[in-house]
Amino acid sequence: MNMSETGRQWLHNLITQGQILPDQQLDWLDQNRQAAWQQMQSFELPDRKQEAWRYTSIDRLIKYNFLHTSELSEILPGTEIGEWILPDNSSYRLVFINGHCVPRLCNIQGLPRNVAIGCLRASMSTDGEVIRHYLSNPLFKQSSSTARDLFAALNTAYMDDGLFVHIPKNAALDRPIEVLHLNLAMDNELLILPRHLVVIDEGASATLIERYVSQGNHAYFSNNACDIFVNGNARLSHYRIQDESAQSHHLGRVNILQGADSNYKGVYLALGGSWSRCDIDARFSGKGAHCDIIGLYTVNAKQLTDFHLNVLHNHAHCSSRENFRGIIAGSGRAVFDGRIVVEKHAQKTDAQLTNKNLLLSLDAEVDTKPQLEIYADDVKCSHGTTVGQIDPKQVFYIRSRGIDEAMAKKMLCLGFAGEIFDQLDLPEVRSFVEQRVQNNLFAPQGQDVH
Repeated sequence: MNMSETGRQWLHNLITQGQILPDQQLDWLDQNRQAAWQQMQSFELPDRKQEAWRYTSIDRLIKYNFLHTSELSEILPGTEIGEWILPDNSSYRLVFINGHCVPRLCNIQGLPRNVAIGCLRASMSTDGEVIRHYLSNPLFKQSSSTARDLFAALNTAYMDDGLFVHIPKNAALDRPIEVLHLNLAMDNELLILPRHLVVIDEGASATLIERYVSQGNHAYFSNNACDIFVNGNARLSHYRIQDESAQSHHLGRVNILQGADSNYKGVYLALGGSWSRCDIDARFSGKGAHCDIIGLYTVNAKQLTDFHLNVLHNHAHCSSRENFRGIIAGSGRAVFDGRIVVEKHAQKTDAQLTNKNLLLSLDAEVDTKPQLEIYADDVKCSHGTTVGQIDPKQVFYIRSRGIDEAMAKKMLCLGFAGEIFDQLDLPEVRSFVEQRVQNNLFAPQGQDVH
């Protein structure tokens, strides 16, 4: 059987392996699931002929027979999370294991009045109308990056559990929301499908920390999606840290819709995984909004990390800053595809896109494609990319101060990443990320640095 036939069989098994979970009390949810199921029947498997998948093969995915389950394993009652949570215990915390919320490990005591933080499944009965309103938003359904996406449809067809956050008008959380996605080894290679919804109402503000981690070194496929609504004059700081095992496969999809005068700051960190990709789609629904999307990816050994960024400026007087940096070591490979579109009526747009990459070995590779499409005539926009290696003169300068070569290169790498570290406003997050970057790049498998 050739690769094409293998891929078709893999897709057939993925689609037909189980039944869509019904919910007799929520007709709209059943309809969304069924519509997504029907969509999948007509989709082709992504390949390099499709522009969105030109640099990223799914050959690693189709080697596994991923299975979806709606049940938690019997091993979960004894699971502890101490080694995975951040040192600061003052956050509101939700824990998902293999895509399902585990209430006994969560801590959401002391929530302000009318603030909802919980799992999507349970919130269907208490906040069903809010969830229906936002998950059925036509702007997301019409998004070019999700409307014809096989994996997005797969996530919707099996939509069952995930994160639900609703911060009411003018509310300000006194501490961050920490969400731990922990994936544990099972008898089967799991297909994990969490669906998240975050709604920040007018004038409200919050900080959200998402972490994707795993125990052991086992194969699974996390195909997750998150819809974020930052309404008028609201603010959200969003940290998304993907730090999974060397056998994991991760496909994340983040859709962001901002109201007038709102502010969204997203920091995206890809630090682990065998095969990982994150698609970020941001757009506006009113004037005066600002969006910061910042990212850092470290790649080593035979890892592949891919970021796809699509920012649509469809209202006047909005601004955005997109700044991603990558450090690629060993035989690692990275992809960055960033796109800003400014529509004709989006005058006074201010948008800047930057991607810089540092290659630490002769075998390291990066494919970077920043794009600008401008249809308005009164804008301030720019984009740029760089790919380079460590400057030997800088290494020599540091070594002349009595520092050995390995430490000199480590210092230069951390300095290169420093612009992203400076955007990590929470000390516990910054400390954790800096340590993980050092471990990833200078562990024994990363010693083929040149």
